[in-house]
Amino acid sequence: MSELRWNPLLGEWVATATHRQDRTFLPPDDFCPLCPTQAGGFPTEVPESNYDLAVFENRFPSLMSVPEDPVVEGSELYPVRPAQGVCEVILYSADHTSSLAQEPVEQIYKLVRVWTDRFRELGALAFVKYVFIFENKGEAIGVTLHHPHGQIYAYPFIPPRISRELEQAKAHHQGAGKCLFCEIVLEEQRDSRRIVAQNDSFIAVLPFFARWPYETHLYSRRHYQALDDMSTDEKKDLASMLKAVLVAFDKLFNISFPYMMVMHQRPVDGEFYDFYHFHIEFYPPLRTATKLKYLAGSETGAGMFINDSLPEDKAAELRSHIEPVAWAADDNG
Repeated sequence: MSELRWNPLLGEWVATATHRQDRTFLPPDDFCPLCPTQAGGFPTEVPESNYDLAVFENRFPSLMSVPEDPVVEGSELYPVRPAQGVCEVILYSADHTSSLAQEPVEQIYKLVRVWTDRFRELGALAFVKYVFIFENKGEAIGVTLHHPHGQIYAYPFIPPRISRELEQAKAHHQGAGKCLFCEIVLEEQRDSRRIVAQNDSFIAVLPFFARWPYETHLYSRRHYQALDDMSTDEKKDLASMLKAVLVAFDKLFNISFPYMMVMHQRPVDGEFYDFYHFHIEFYPPLRTATKLKYLAGSETGAGMFINDSLPEDKAAELRSHIEPVAWAADDNG
């Protein structure tokens, strides 16, 4: 069962999804449900014997396009609504042992195009208000399947983190007459110590206000709000920036680096969001090769993050691992 319950203390929705307790948990490599289906083998989520990238609806969704009725009756204080939405899985590669960092930049460019397609299609659904593209990578984050993949949640509301960012961006635009994110980019360029990498279309920074030791943000240089506002060259530059940053992550401790990758773009509710700005944020949980950054009392109970490191130091550390990204001649034109 899945339903949405209103939290009156914080003014936000909470999803219950009890069926997710039964989802596949860290299966052996030869029983991965995200690998291609092989002749004589068990059927996986992808019936083909091979694939490039693949997208399908999550078998254990938190939100459903045709949801069941809630199991409890709501009240004036505690409203309840069906958990309507869409949850999709995107497979980056048929190679079970790969990762997004290990994929060639041309494959990441294909992924950017797939993201764009899904943003448009899911955003056109009448009940969807926000399309959230993300990846959870590594057991430290809590993943249950190691096969390289990301996810998309199409929410029937604008989620609280995005709502707060929108409020801040709108207030800044109304007060200063400028885009908050464009101002952040200019300030990071002026200081320069926290820049990790940059190209013609994107800049990667470990921001002044980083909450995680290696938190990294990718901001578009040009002011626009979503994937479908990008030119072809900007999509290729995004692929290059993702490749450079992800490879640098892995080189920090010579491991397949765990992280949460989240994409922030305009809502799809038909309102005006010209003050907002496309960007991607990474939240890696490691603070050293062997120590995790935990969300303890202050972070979880009060909402104030405590960073045990200086963003300037961590940016220099990550920047030292940035390498040029090579495209095949016929793909980068």
